[in-house]
Amino acid sequence: MQMVFHLGVHCTDGDRLLKTLLNNRDWLMQHGTDVITPNRHRGLFEEALMSLKGGRATAEMQQIMLDAVLHSESPGRAIFSTPTFMGAPGRVVGQTGLYPQMGARAAALANLFPDHEVEFFLAIRNPAALISEVLPIFTGGGYHVLMQGRQPTDLRWRDPIQALLRAVPGRRVVIWCHEDVPLIWPEIARLVGAIPPDAPLQGGAMYLEEILGDAGMARLKEKLAEQDRLTVAQRRAISSEMIESHAPAAALDQVVDLPGWTQEVVDHVTANYRADVGEIAVLPRVEFVLP
Repeated sequence: MQMVFHLGVHCTDGDRLLKTLLNNRDWLMQHGTDVITPNRHRGLFEEALMSLKGGRATAEMQQIMLDAVLHSESPGRAIFSTPTFMGAPGRVVGQTGLYPQMGARAAALANLFPDHEVEFFLAIRNPAALISEVLPIFTGGGYHVLMQGRQPTDLRWRDPIQALLRAVPGRRVVIWCHEDVPLIWPEIARLVGAIPPDAPLQGGAMYLEEILGDAGMARLKEKLAEQDRLTVAQRRAISSEMIESHAPAAALDQVVDLPGWTQEVVDHVTANYRADVGEIAVLPRVEFVLP
């Protein structure tokens, strides 16, 4: 069975992927894919992870977990999506930078089902925006506690992603930039759900609906309907045009108000992020979804 873990990360997709997949649950179930909501595995996985301490689950333990979480007896693909796979918000930064536990946590999840084909999906995000949105939900202290003594320029994505790849050799890893999701969300949902391009997809415009509002979405639908045979490239180009012309500035601009983060610091962090994206996108075994 293919076991799919959507790792998040914090302040990226939230429960949107789960909602999109649930919108397509009938098609997915008919084609052997089971979407597992967090309430079915919450507590069970945590207990198993604590018990195993990174070790491999036995065949008997795997079957017990599958019996507890699956809706059908023998699906070909099971999808798990929850923001807590990477831990609490305080786990975003550690003494070595962003997500120092990413590799270990992914390996532990893979070891819940070592006899199955495990896949990982996750979004990455500009650290300036990530820290700005994580800080308000971090309950363990203020900014300096969250940062663990790290400087803004220490927040690089290349290190946790490389650690992830080392920790789960041979496993499928699909990554995308959170900033691109309004344009690539249908492709993300299809990849996670193994939904072919010619199958119907409900909820593929979820992010665009949030950004454009009713008037913008109505105009978008008009523009899309004008195309005889709509390609992915055409859809993305039209969507991008609608975002530029109809999205309010508040929906696009990210305010970074963090201690010591001048515009120069933000620019430096953003430049590092772009460099990391370029490096990550060409790493062996990474499937990077580009707009």
